[in-house]
Amino acid sequence: MTTVLTPASPMTAADRCDRCGAQAYVRVVLLSGGELLFCAHHGRKFEPELKKIAAEIQDETERLTTVPASTPEEER
Repeated sequence: MTTVLTPASPMTAADRCDRCGAQAYVRVVLLSGGELLFCAHHGRKFEPELKKIAAEIQDETERLTTVPASTPEEER
């Protein structure tokens, strides 16, 4: 039997860390099924252990340092 993972959708502000409730930037799809969500801090803290039990890790922590593009109205 082969397991095919569907592409994960981008995380939103509604996705919260399972550990502390902050905004989640890391989604861990478990080999056993289900998923866990973590903020950047807890994602880094638990990364070594999570890699052992993860089928996939979706890391969007780069969004924390990305500067959003300005609109023409903001440039005035």
